Amino acid sequence: MASNADKSTIRPDEVAHFSTLSADWWNPRGSSAMLHKLNPVRLAYIRERVDAHWSLDHHNIRPLAGRRALDVGCGAGLLCEPLARLGAAVTGIDATPANITVASAHADKGRLPIDYRTGSVETMTDAPYDLVTCMEVVEHVEDPALFIGHLARLVAPGGLLILSTPNRTPLSRLTMITIGEGLNLVPRGTHDWHRFLTPDEMEAHLTASSMQVIDREGIAFRPDRGFQRSPDMGINYLMTAVPLA
Repeated sequence: MASNADKSTIRPDEVAHFSTLSADWWNPRGSSAMLHKLNPVRLAYIRERVDAHWSLDHHNIRPLAGRRALDVGCGAGLLCEPLARLGAAVTGIDATPANITVASAHADKGRLPIDYRTGSVETMTDAPYDLVTCMEVVEHVEDPALFIGHLARLVAPGGLLILSTPNRTPLSRLTMITIGEGLNLVPRGTHDWHRFLTPDEMEAHLTASSMQVIDREGIAFRPDRGFQRSPDMGINYLMTAVPLA
């Protein structure tokens, strides 16, 4: 029987699905259009949590200078690139080789020195990282508890782990699958509602991995305003955790 150290959290069907989308990832009107619309909301939250955690000046244009950041499930680099511009030494890892090919080419065009790698979180051996991010990934992995345990392992003492993922509610099923995928706003087959985690389930996994949740916030959607941060976590949410002392 394989030990947890040998067990992969990658789902081959997910790799195959996202391989078909990789070439279009940076097209803001393409198959990843919703991620482009979501990214500013996630970045604003990350910047706020980074500034609060390290008591930084919010006017500083490079608040992550001198710090290492890891984006797990980085796709083609939508989050890695702004993290690099904020000053971090960024590593991005993704299970889909085609995503890493696209990410590397796009970063080269922008002259951004991002260390992109194909692989899974359990293969990472060069921890710790000051900031670990994982956006819209937990719902796609084979074993969420094991996956979150590996994320926690990669966070430096005094560091931050920031995640976002859909909530498992009737509202998220309606908006993300019935409407989102039904109207081709999101590629069909992207989501399996049964794999969504509630905030309490996510926090329980983090607590079991010796992490303390210090913030939760929802991401809501309004047709007239698009995605926005909200107290309502019924569709999607962000969560920040720190290692227990």
